[in-house]
Amino acid sequence: MNRDILLVEPAFVTKFPPMGLMKISTYHKHLGDNVKFIKGISDNIAYECFWDRIYISTVFTYNWLITIKTIKHYKSLVQGDLSRIYVGGIMATLMAKDVFEATGVVPIQGLLDKPGMLDDDNQLIVDKMIPDYDLFIDSEQKYSLVDDSYFGYSTRGCPNKCDFCAVRKLEPTFIEYRGIKTYIKKIKQNFGEKVHLVLFDNNILASKKLDKVVDDLIDLGFKKGAKFSYKGKNNQTVYKKRYVDFNQGIDARLLTENKMKLLSKIAINPLRIAFDHIKYEKLYSSKIDLAVKYEITHLSNYILYNHTDTPEDLWNRLRINIDLNKKYGLKIYSFPMKYMPLDARDRSYINKPAWNWQFLRGVQRILNVVKGIVMPGEDFFYRVFGHDVDEFKMILHMPEKILMNRGRTIGPKEDEWRKKYKKIEKNNELGELISILCSHRGKHDLSQVTRATKSIHIKSILEHYYINDEASLSLFN
Repeated sequence: MNRDILLVEPAFVTKFPPMGLMKISTYHKHLGDNVKFIKGISDNIAYECFWDRIYISTVFTYNWLITIKTIKHYKSLVQGDLSRIYVGGIMATLMAKDVFEATGVVPIQGLLDKPGMLDDDNQLIVDKMIPDYDLFIDSEQKYSLVDDSYFGYSTRGCPNKCDFCAVRKLEPTFIEYRGIKTYIKKIKQNFGEKVHLVLFDNNILASKKLDKVVDDLIDLGFKKGAKFSYKGKNNQTVYKKRYVDFNQGIDARLLTENKMKLLSKIAINPLRIAFDHIKYEKLYSSKIDLAVKYEITHLSNYILYNHTDTPEDLWNRLRINIDLNKKYGLKIYSFPMKYMPLDARDRSYINKPAWNWQFLRGVQRILNVVKGIVMPGEDFFYRVFGHDVDEFKMILHMPEKILMNRGRTIGPKEDEWRKKYKKIEKNNELGELISILCSHRGKHDLSQVTRATKSIHIKSILEHYYINDEASLSLFN
């Protein structure tokens, strides 16, 4: 008898498709079951049929509230039969005890890499299955990768044990070669050929079989300069450049000249290199030199902040990329990533005393305006982030309304604020200003906030942050 299977992804924002659910879909369709995917909470789904099983995926722990709410909602559909509900994924693995205490559901931890993990009497291994690209056909939720990219892993895990990274818990065993050719060919056979290849390997350079991985990718049609052909308008052949993207980034510490030479043989775009701490400045710059030597010019950069760094460190790492762009004529796109502890239930963590609420809020507002990407242009960078560390810190002190409405020229409101800021800086009162802004965030009563200081300069500048009119109040909502 065919079973009815419901796959659920909570309604958090993500651009990547839930690969775990896609593989579970393949698994159940192989068994002849009916599968449906839904994003978020649906009040009507209970009336469609009797759901034999409900699977709920979890991702980042800071999505705790919406994820737990989703689990509780679908738990109510199984009418006390918890054997019908399965919860797995990143958060379920990192916070299994917490999830159980909050929902009463015992999560599946780690990868589905052994037979029988879904309580069925067979030898099928879910993690080795190809993802179901047809899962979202009848869903309002769409993912761009499904349309144009193969995605998967050529290795698993990472031998490093970095304190800020969850891979050591999610994939504790490092598998340095998985043989991706058969996997990709099955996707092509079942769902058609894709243009690009996105690999989620957590540390591809740690593999001693990188040469075999590269050979596999070339055999699959992803050598450097490779193009994908298809029929366009008037039946004319159209060619599109293909790319390979090691989306999780590569470890600069393991990037030797021989490995760079190997990577240069494939259509890698972009080459993503992590730059997690300013102490790696010389190392990182030397790897960019290597990339240029081997004609890899499409580069991207993950920059961790709010971890063991300072705002000065963040600015300097971003500026280093600007200098390298100028030196070599490159376009390195930087992606600052805010550090969160592995058990954080929201995004409120602050690495004190280097960082504070005002500074993190300022960085986030800048990134919101630029859509999370620090563009490679020199003029753009200095205008947005300041010409030096001191100006960057001044920008982080700015009221949100001024910060988010800055232009190429300084307007009267910003000019007035800057003059007041300079007086406070001269009087060594910036620490007191930050303390007031952080301890009174969310408050709107200017007269109440000004009572927190005796400084006439701070009292004067606070009117730029706390103005009792509806337009200004909206900034805090």
